[in-house]
Amino acid sequence: MPPTMMDVLDLWAELGEVEHVSVDFLLPTGLYIQMEVPREATIQHIKQLLWKEAAGYPLFTLLGAMEGHMFECVNQTAVHEELEDETRRLCDVRPFLPVLRVVTRSGGHNERLLDSKIGVLIGKGLHELDSLQDQEIKDFRTKMQQISKEKIQRIQVMSWEEWLRTHFSPQLEVGQVDGMIEKLCEDGIKVTMNFYKLALRKWANTHGHNNSSCLSDYILRISSKLEILFEEHPLIQYKYIRECLLAQESPHLTVMHSSVLRGMFERELGCIASVCGHKQSNAPLPLPPKKRPPSVSTCQMHTCVWDVQSQFKITLVRGIKVNTEESVYVRAGLFHGAELLGKPAVSSDSSGRLEHLWNTTLEFDVAVSDLPRMSRLCFAIYAVMDKVKKQPKSIKTPHSKYQTIRKAGKVHYPIAWVNTMVFDYKGLLKTGDVVLYCWSSFPDELEEMLNPIGTVQTNPYTENATAIHITFPEYSQISVIFPPFDKILEKAAEMARGSDCPPMVGRGGKKFHIELKEIMDREPLSQLCENEKDLIWTLRYDCRENFPQSLPKLLLSVKWNKHEDMAQLQALLQIWPTLSHRDALELLDFNYPDQYVREYAVNCLRDMSDEELSQYLLQLVQVLRYEPYYDCALSRFLLERSQLNRNIGHFLFWHLRSEMHMPAVSVQFALILEAYCRSSIPHIEVLKKQVEALNKLKAVNALVKTGAVKSKARTKDSHLKEAMLTCLRQSGFTETLSDIHSPLNPSVLLAEVKCKYMDSKMKPLWIVYNNKLLGGETLGIIFKNGDDLRQDMLTLQILKLMDLLWKEANLDLRIVPYGCLATGDHSGLIEVVSSADTIANILKTSSNMAATAAFNKDALLNWLKEKNSGDTLERAIEEFTLSCAGYCVATYVLGIGDRHSDNIMVRSTGQLFHIDFGHILGNFKSKFGIKRERVPFILTHDFIHVIQQGKTANTEKFGSFRQYCEEAYLVLRRNGNLIITLFALMLTAGLPELTSVKDIQYLKDSLALGKSEEEALKQFRQKFDEALRESWTTKVNWMAHHIHVFAA
Repeated sequence: MPPTMMDVLDLWAELGEVEHVSVDFLLPTGLYIQMEVPREATIQHIKQLLWKEAAGYPLFTLLGAMEGHMFECVNQTAVHEELEDETRRLCDVRPFLPVLRVVTRSGGHNERLLDSKIGVLIGKGLHELDSLQDQEIKDFRTKMQQISKEKIQRIQVMSWEEWLRTHFSPQLEVGQVDGMIEKLCEDGIKVTMNFYKLALRKWANTHGHNNSSCLSDYILRISSKLEILFEEHPLIQYKYIRECLLAQESPHLTVMHSSVLRGMFERELGCIASVCGHKQSNAPLPLPPKKRPPSVSTCQMHTCVWDVQSQFKITLVRGIKVNTEESVYVRAGLFHGAELLGKPAVSSDSSGRLEHLWNTTLEFDVAVSDLPRMSRLCFAIYAVMDKVKKQPKSIKTPHSKYQTIRKAGKVHYPIAWVNTMVFDYKGLLKTGDVVLYCWSSFPDELEEMLNPIGTVQTNPYTENATAIHITFPEYSQISVIFPPFDKILEKAAEMARGSDCPPMVGRGGKKFHIELKEIMDREPLSQLCENEKDLIWTLRYDCRENFPQSLPKLLLSVKWNKHEDMAQLQALLQIWPTLSHRDALELLDFNYPDQYVREYAVNCLRDMSDEELSQYLLQLVQVLRYEPYYDCALSRFLLERSQLNRNIGHFLFWHLRSEMHMPAVSVQFALILEAYCRSSIPHIEVLKKQVEALNKLKAVNALVKTGAVKSKARTKDSHLKEAMLTCLRQSGFTETLSDIHSPLNPSVLLAEVKCKYMDSKMKPLWIVYNNKLLGGETLGIIFKNGDDLRQDMLTLQILKLMDLLWKEANLDLRIVPYGCLATGDHSGLIEVVSSADTIANILKTSSNMAATAAFNKDALLNWLKEKNSGDTLERAIEEFTLSCAGYCVATYVLGIGDRHSDNIMVRSTGQLFHIDFGHILGNFKSKFGIKRERVPFILTHDFIHVIQQGKTANTEKFGSFRQYCEEAYLVLRRNGNLIITLFALMLTAGLPELTSVKDIQYLKDSLALGKSEEEALKQFRQKFDEALRESWTTKVNWMAHHIHVFAA
């Protein structure tokens, strides 16, 4: 593990107090110079100061030109970092110790500068990837660099209109216009881009420009953000226009000259040219292919795995750093996805302290010829002891937290686990000695202590990790390889020719088809018994004809440890209909590891719109964890789409970058990030500014936290605020935090910043930015450091999806899925919703006593009356009714807990919305063993009071509200498979309340997926009545919350 800063004075944390830092410089001439340099100086300026100082020292003439040298330091992660990018400030570099070594530059400066910028941007130096002795990494990087080079060359010959489509792809909603919008547009005006030209002609005449030919030089932009309305689409199809109409707001558009965008295009081309050189007017002709001798077939160079007549086995040599004195065993299992291929093999026991010797063969009841291509070998090291014996302190893991197995009066405790693929990335069966460094953290669910869903990467922290030494045997004198795809299809054809009864559609009979339909109608994650699997496999051609969306269940019914069945499946997959995007997502789950199945799934997603891809991008990034090899269809697909749309590239970058601290994915994600950056060179500077700004905010947050710990007294709050403001006034902070693209929405440009800290444990920063594109508009952002926002991000994504599903069903429930983005280890950003207040604040202003405030049913309606009047009030109450229905259903289905009056908010326009999703899937808070949430969802009498417009007898309004809830519930239930799939794809993300399939069971229960629609609706009606009947318990909880907050 890298050293921490806990025992070392962090010079870079003394914000605003130290202007100069004493730095030791080590020169290549062997001299050592100590100098005071400004903390906020750039590396280039510091180098100039050093050369000026070194001129008075001996051997200066041997030093040579300043431009031929650069600095090197040890960074905060204890890794050597070359400071090729000399525009960075010293305080941003943050060396582990203030020591800079001068080294001679080698190689091309531009290439090294690009490598340096990419390394800083992605949080992992590329020299770290260079140092990894892994041929798969080298091959992947070589391929991606070639693809990136070709992409850059295409950009250099791109017209500015083509660049415009890539950079500013319009956000469209091409679905049918719902009733609300149709009513607002009942005048029948459907405007295309020609309407803009009429407006421009009028504008040109007003400004004295009579030449209509100049109209094409102007483009319309949304006033508040860098989003362009172009191409011949009806006005109503632009997402922004629809949102304005639904909110009954006037769209604000700005006319801009195309030269502004052309200037941006030219600057991006200049940025590329500075790194890669100028474009060539005529691309060089490709070289003719080299004459090669007749190729030798794969079968002649390698032995096909199907020809190996042996059982699969390995040699378990020893265990290293096991660190227990108990009897230790190793369990090993072959898996294909979550399916165990045969019985696990178990070693004999071994006793020792640190090293355990076995030198034994573990044989599996699976033939080598039947090994699936994506077979993974999973190991678990565990200790065995008497049940009555005290838990040994010597074992590193807290056993009580993990699954144990009890057999014959003994208890088996897990110590470590590790997985590895049986075939390498080229399809060759592994041979020889391998040392596997293990992981000590276990998930909640284990398959006989094995963790097949875990990563196939070994623990990079090898110094202290438990390890096992194994040997893969050689089954042939030449390499054994898995057959290529054409050979698999040949095998299937051979079997079809040799079969007396080739599979046909309609062979099963009516009884079997009824049973088949019942199986196919079940929700995802439902278990199939062996008889059901056999039936599905027998009727696989019927499945293709009548239930193509049932492909996941067919794949779970294949006997993957029989290569004949595998070959037949691959042949069938070639004629399988293309699945819908939503159905195809399930095939990227861990249960479907076959590479050709995953390629099929990705191909089904290829025509997905940018908007829809953005909707599911969070899951698509997470399922990269299930990919055992770096070069796969999914990673290529994500890179291709991110290069075609800057907005997708932005969020792909942050979803990957935010998890770079996780050792299991740091190399894989670094490789994808590097590939993206190399193909999107102009985007590097934009993203770099965001990363630097977030680092500054993290430093400010650390200052506030440190100050809060040092002085608990509230009287010193003013001193802490002044220290924070002094820090923010430094030029290094003001410049870095201004003029950046918002990470939450890259089309928004943020200008001047104001900041305060919030009075909660983690001291989040409340930041108010000016919108650079629309003077006078301010944008609020909360920066959190110390909270994991990924669960909030997932919940908000699902809320956004629910909103989309409801709108597809012509039901707009006015959901407010505000922006939330995890940007690093327990850090991220949250959008502040404008013109909104918490229910707690609204209630507090209505009463002087905390105990009575929660029971004032008029407070909320009176607050809305203060903000609205006349028709506006009626509209606000309708907004409240719709949004309350949406969030009642959403919070019930998702099992969102900890619902108190400080995390339910209302906008002045009437929209109610929930915030803070730290507890989901029924993980409700409890105190003294009693659950705080005693109702299915929050529906208090003051909410009903608003819905009924303050009239107790207004049952019609309440009836409409109830109808909205029931309709919304049924819509979600009909899309239950999609919702469950999206949660299942997040299982390995490490979210605190989504760690196993058991957590997803809550969704299946809340959506009543095992029941008919009538039974499900009856269940929801019972929950609705319960929420209304027990709403007094919510008020009691709110009263307790108010008293606690007031007393704090």
